[in-house]
Amino acid sequence: MRERTQIGDYIRELCLPEDSVLDTFEQDVAAAGMPAIQVPAELGKLLGMLVRLTGARRVLEIGTLGGYSAAWMARALPSDGRVVTLEKSTKHAAFARTFLERAGVGDKVEIMLGAALETLPSLLERGDPQFDMVFIDADKAAYPAYLDWSLRLVRSGGVIVGDNVLRGGKVLEPGDDADLNGLAEFNLHATSSPLLDALIIPNRGGEDGILVAVVK
Repeated sequence: MRERTQIGDYIRELCLPEDSVLDTFEQDVAAAGMPAIQVPAELGKLLGMLVRLTGARRVLEIGTLGGYSAAWMARALPSDGRVVTLEKSTKHAAFARTFLERAGVGDKVEIMLGAALETLPSLLERGDPQFDMVFIDADKAAYPAYLDWSLRLVRSGGVIVGDNVLRGGKVLEPGDDADLNGLAEFNLHATSSPLLDALIIPNRGGEDGILVAVVK
C-alpha cells in the first residue's frame, strides 16, 4: 500500500493547478504570526465545486481565519455572488482583507467582525435573502449552535458543510472536552435531523473529516 503522502501528492498534481496566491498562503500566515490551520487545498477546491454544483450566489462562512477557504468559494461564485464571512479576530480579519484582494475576490467577500454567535442574529435582522451554502470552521464547542443558526439562514436545497468533525476519531469518546462534545453533538444533530440529509466524509488521510448536509 502506498504512503498517504504519495497519494496526496498524486491527487494534488492532477487536480490542483499552481496558483501564485493560494500556494503561498501557508508561508504568508506563518510570517504574519498566525496559525496555519486553513483547510487543505483539496477541501478548498471541493468547497468551490459545491458552490458551482448548487448554483450558489450567497455563501456564509463561520470562521474566516486568513481568508483561504473564502477565496476558493468566492472564485467559484458568479459575478454577482457574495461570501459573507464571520471573524472575531481583528488581526485575522485585516490579514484576510489583504489576502482576498490579492486573490482577486475582495469585491465578492464581506467580512463581519465580531463573535459569530453575536453576529449571526444581525444577518436575520438585515432581511437579506437566505444563503445557498454555509461553511462552518470555527470554535468547535459552538458547532451545535452554528448548525441551529444555519438551519434558519439556509434555503431549502442549500448545503451546510462542517469541517474537522472527526478529529482523529476522538469524537467517539469526547469525555469532558468541550470542543469534542460540541463536534459529537453537531454530528448527531445533523445526521438525525429530519430537516437534513447528511454524510460525514473522511479526509486528511482519514485523520479528520467534513460533514456535508443538504437542507430538505
